Amino acid sequence: MDFLEDIEHCLESLRNGGIILYPTDTIWGIGCDATNLAAVQKIFALKERPPKKSMIVLVADPKDILRYTSQPHPGVFDFLQKQTRPTTVIYEGAINLADNLSEDGSVAIRVVKDDFCRQLIRRLRKPMVSTSANNSGAPAPRFFSEITTHIKDGVDYVVQYRQDDEHIQEPSSIVKYNLDGTVTVIR
Repeated sequence: MDFLEDIEHCLESLRNGGIILYPTDTIWGIGCDATNLAAVQKIFALKERPPKKSMIVLVADPKDILRYTSQPHPGVFDFLQKQTRPTTVIYEGAINLADNLSEDGSVAIRVVKDDFCRQLIRRLRKPMVSTSANNSGAPAPRFFSEITTHIKDGVDYVVQYRQDDEHIQEPSSIVKYNLDGTVTVIR
């Protein structure tokens, strides 16, 4: 695999409270250990993002949802298996995550299918923040070459893997899986 060296550099940065610029299963993102309050704050500062705007958390396996939410509806697991595109689900009752990820106690979680992200998260053994690699309010970059120097210079490590990929990726769909088993589409 051509990304193992990148994973080692990412792990070093993430374990030391750093933030990284990395390709996700959707668009390029800025990420950190989602349990590290100071690292999450670094992302808010870099993006000039208001703390009221929560960020997505990536996990490697569906069972991880149970570690970071207090009461997911059991039907969400069947729902996720049927999705063909990356889908982020908003859950009530965030637990075991940095307190500054959400003001209202909810959390947006996506189970990644991308090999790079999945291996990185599994090796970190913690969930990761993923937010678009742009300043708050600016258009999300469609590929690496559209990411500003400000963002590239503001992270602790920039992943080399997939920098030349110009296949336009789309953000994930976002839904809220309600406690009564119904789904509300956000995006």
